[in-house]
Amino acid sequence: MLDYAALPDQRQALIRQILQQEGRVICVELAVQLKVSEHTIRRDLQELSKEGVCKKVYGGAVLQLPDAGSFLSRKEQNLVKKNVIAQKCAELVKPDTCIFIDSGSTNLAIARALPEDIRVTAVTNSPEIAVELMKRTRSETIILGGLIQNVSGGSVGSTALDQLRGIIFDQTFIGACAMNPETGLTGFDFEDCAFKKVVIRQSNQVVVALTADKVPGVARYLVADASEIDVMVVEESLNRDFFNAFNAQEIRIFTV
Repeated sequence: MLDYAALPDQRQALIRQILQQEGRVICVELAVQLKVSEHTIRRDLQELSKEGVCKKVYGGAVLQLPDAGSFLSRKEQNLVKKNVIAQKCAELVKPDTCIFIDSGSTNLAIARALPEDIRVTAVTNSPEIAVELMKRTRSETIILGGLIQNVSGGSVGSTALDQLRGIIFDQTFIGACAMNPETGLTGFDFEDCAFKKVVIRQSNQVVVALTADKVPGVARYLVADASEIDVMVVEESLNRDFFNAFNAQEIRIFTV
């Protein structure tokens, strides 16, 4: 067996591998596994965080996810998974309420999954989602205006924010790049994340729909603490430890 105490490069390579496989590492467990001190592990995690591999959190680190690219490139990825998740989200929508559907490929699937005869006021900042919502002829569709971002597929600037602040939502389906119990909900674009923060403040219930590859993970900018999320809809394959951690934050979890 390798002497990991004397081989920092090999030790960090193994930590990197565990992060890729499991999404997070715990200092105490790594110290026992590699027969080194917790101080050594923390130093390794500091080096890996400088490389952008992980984000240090209390007791360990979580995988820092790569930027997923533009909305147009994402909307055709993982369609089967997104559609299954979207169907569960659509079931959570109550008639005669005001909902917000954030931009994003999973949220586009949610708009498509809504029953054709549903009766809601649906607000979005995404033109493509607005087109889908307009097919629900018993519902009212409101689109927030302004410059449309290629990365998010939605308007997030001052015009959209001014309009947003005039509406209170019963329920919001917020887009997610990454989610972690310790760090919370994070994203890659500064303006988009700032926009999402305002949406959350205007909402009575916040729902986050996630494919398993986004949990656990950390992106660049904080959107919300985990405690600010009311409901998560996730794949059943998610590690049981994360279910417990999110439940501890009083998040209601639905699996598909």
